[in-house]
Amino acid sequence: MNIKDIYKIEDETEQIQKIYEFFDEDKRLNRSKAAQVEFLTNISYIERYLKPGAKILDVGAGAGEYSLYFARRGYAVSALELADRNIQAFQKKIQKQDKIDLVQRNALDLSRYASDSFDVVLVFGPLYHLHKESDRQKCIEEAKRVCKPEGVLFFAFISNDMVILTEFVNNKDYFLKGDYNKETFRLNDFPFVFATADRAREMLLSRKIKILHEVASDGVSELLEEKINQMDEDSYRQYLRYHWYICEKPEFLGMTNHLLFVGQK
Repeated sequence: MNIKDIYKIEDETEQIQKIYEFFDEDKRLNRSKAAQVEFLTNISYIERYLKPGAKILDVGAGAGEYSLYFARRGYAVSALELADRNIQAFQKKIQKQDKIDLVQRNALDLSRYASDSFDVVLVFGPLYHLHKESDRQKCIEEAKRVCKPEGVLFFAFISNDMVILTEFVNNKDYFLKGDYNKETFRLNDFPFVFATADRAREMLLSRKIKILHEVASDGVSELLEEKINQMDEDSYRQYLRYHWYICEKPEFLGMTNHLLFVGQK
């Protein structure tokens, strides 16, 4: 099965299963210096809001990179993931000392968790798999419900405007033949659902989420992957400092493959 065959699958759950047979989520965040920029940026924002004894819910936990990171720093983590391949990769990494409650379930069903029960809720994936607006709203509402009143919510989106450039890097004919509207520059929502920074903001504000930060979480790192991966450690640290210096500037916000929005209910 190739990526175009996945497009023909109508059942959304089955489509997600097949997507993660095609894309290797297990290595996405840790395969290189450039790939780690997103992870390190998101971690830095999450840690700003963590207090001793905090409870974390990782919705759409993928192969467990965030869950494992925080569990191994002493936090109690509940993790929910849908895709079989990601669950299997996650389970292989869990050690006896890791305080992780991992379940396989859809992000739209958080009924196993009580309202107001988590200090931090991560939603790093579901919103770019849910094609129906009503489902995206339900996902946000459920995350909001299980978060404590003083807790913090973290939502990830894939940036419509930057993906056009990263696709062009891999396909010199993309501007003429790419899968997007040639007048509006709106990407067709496959295999992921794409959002502009404005649309992501509207989505959260419509569900009465108070936005604390808007972050270009990986910035231009995918475009500059080859050069970043060749950096020595001192250069890489300085690049990260530069990235963190610009990642909340409004003029740079859309120029990223992944957007991070941080908020409270």
